[in-house]
Amino acid sequence: MALLGHSLAAYISVLDKDRLRKLTTRILSDTTLWLCRLFRYENGSAYYHEDDREGLLKVCRLVIHSRYEDYTTEGFNVLYKKQPVIYMSAASRPELGQYLCNQLGLPLSCLCRVPCNTMFGSQHQMDVASLDRILKEDIKLGKSPLLLVANAGTPAAGHTDKLARLKELCDENNMWLHVEGVNLAMLALGHVSSSVLAATKCDSMTLTLGPWLGLPAVPAVTLYRHEDPALSLAAGLTTSQPVEKLRALPLWLSLQYLGHSGIVERIKHASQLSQRLLENLKDLPSIKTSVEHDGNSPVVVFKFFYEGSGSDSTVNLSTIERESDAMNQWLGEQLAALIPSCGVDIVELEDEGLCVRFNPMMTSAVLGTATQDIDQLVECVKVKIPIIQNTLQLKEEFRLEVERVAGLSYVVDYSWAGLGVLRYEHISEEVDLGKREAELEKINALLLKKLNELESDLCFSSGPEFGAEKHCIYIGVATEDLDVSELVETIAVMGREIEENSRLLENMTEVVRKGILEAEEQLQKANEERLLEEGVLRQIPLVGSVLNWLSPVQATPKGRTFNLTAGSLESTETTYVSKAQVTGTSPPPTPTLGHAKRHPGQRLFKRLSRNSDAMSETSSISHLEEVENLEAAPTPEPQPSIPTDLSTPSVESHSEESHEAEALDTNTVESESLR
Repeated sequence: MALLGHSLAAYISVLDKDRLRKLTTRILSDTTLWLCRLFRYENGSAYYHEDDREGLLKVCRLVIHSRYEDYTTEGFNVLYKKQPVIYMSAASRPELGQYLCNQLGLPLSCLCRVPCNTMFGSQHQMDVASLDRILKEDIKLGKSPLLLVANAGTPAAGHTDKLARLKELCDENNMWLHVEGVNLAMLALGHVSSSVLAATKCDSMTLTLGPWLGLPAVPAVTLYRHEDPALSLAAGLTTSQPVEKLRALPLWLSLQYLGHSGIVERIKHASQLSQRLLENLKDLPSIKTSVEHDGNSPVVVFKFFYEGSGSDSTVNLSTIERESDAMNQWLGEQLAALIPSCGVDIVELEDEGLCVRFNPMMTSAVLGTATQDIDQLVECVKVKIPIIQNTLQLKEEFRLEVERVAGLSYVVDYSWAGLGVLRYEHISEEVDLGKREAELEKINALLLKKLNELESDLCFSSGPEFGAEKHCIYIGVATEDLDVSELVETIAVMGREIEENSRLLENMTEVVRKGILEAEEQLQKANEERLLEEGVLRQIPLVGSVLNWLSPVQATPKGRTFNLTAGSLESTETTYVSKAQVTGTSPPPTPTLGHAKRHPGQRLFKRLSRNSDAMSETSSISHLEEVENLEAAPTPEPQPSIPTDLSTPSVESHSEESHEAEALDTNTVESESLR
């Protein structure tokens, strides 16, 4: 219906002027009346706009026109005599104030950010006492308080300012009060908290119905109260062009399609989703929530809180906070990827740091979030909490192990949500720094590739794309049964193998190059010797063929073969004589990474559980019993051989053979028992 409204608006715009004027007036008045009744805003007018900031901009122009009577004729000169000031909370959108100043042609000195509470109340609410003090100071300086932007649901945490007290301050100082935020949607419900209900007394408010109701391409609405239509027309809040009034047509159709019950049901469903998530999160350990005390906000903000940080005095508190921020960012990314229908995102709060935010009022209608999605989200959080705790507990052990092992260096990166970061330090005699960096990058890249080929539960990567550290190996989150010492030792061994193989390849390349040069010199000498032996006549094409037919020359082909194992140049005469290529010595075995003996189903870098230890102990005992039984078994007697010849030498020779066979059998039994 919303998309149909756009096509109908294009069609209606070509009607004759009288029919167009009547139709647009009816659509605009109906939509405004419905919205004012739905959100309890009496005697209000409406302005429909695409950009949700545009309504506040038009309201600011309305206030300037009403406050400065000569603004239309004198312009900026009137503002210069008595500077206007726009006040907004520090928790508001950061780009909103600069946008207003740029569009109004005002300097940034006309913008004042009011701090939030620090001692009492929510830390995301505007500090009313500070605002009162700032207003008095500005009035003494000859400034003119123009407008206050308050929040009924801050953009980050969803908290509501003390709107009733702020309205009193605005009335005392002849200042306009504008309210925005997701909590304004609660005005459509039957039961509304007093903190949100106070928004109905404000001078203007902005509603973003598209995300709230899941309607695509519908405009935002700014409801306002003002008695002078001429000033509203001058500010751009009203228009005489019928085509511009058709902006309300998609919303007019959608509101009728949903009906009052449908609108209330969608808003109520979003509120119930947030309450369900909040109730389940309160029972989870190591999870801290940041919500309003009255619990009326549909926004739920939570974060992982490391409980072990208070008992560990050796670790810096700022370090723990930065590591917790990294883990909360990882948690938010995991939840968003695993359960996309919930629409969670990551938000940074001034005091709490990075947190995970669930704002169903802006996402549930579009994504179709259901109750079972919330249950899956809670279960996913339960699974991720032990992983985060184990990773934070093993970080220090990992750092100590890396610093202990030679050839590895520990890289400090608090923004990485994982076990840690390390680098294999390549020992190079190269003087050129660029070549040394290239060798280091090559070895660490090969090491990372081999680590990812291992069958383990760990995740190895090269880190963030635009990270500060280069040529490093980033290790992901860890589980409780991770063997850190085995992990670090394996990385060090694999790094040394790659480095040795790289050196061997470089040396072999040089040896092969020298061997080729030497072979060319020897073959050239051999050709010269053959030329002297055969004579010049045999080299002439026709004469040489006749001489070779009359008097063939029996010459053995002479060539050179390069032995890669010995690194030496050899003749091919033996190859032509024996009709096979003979290798002198066998190449040395390729070094391989030796892992400890593992039980079936046991993955790399995993400690054995108690059951596995018991199985290992039982198998070792049974193995010892088998060895003892083999040692206790009687040695079989060798059968005497009957000689065919009864002569004395034969008897002596056969007796010696029997003694040797007996000795061999005895050695075999002993070796079997030892095995």
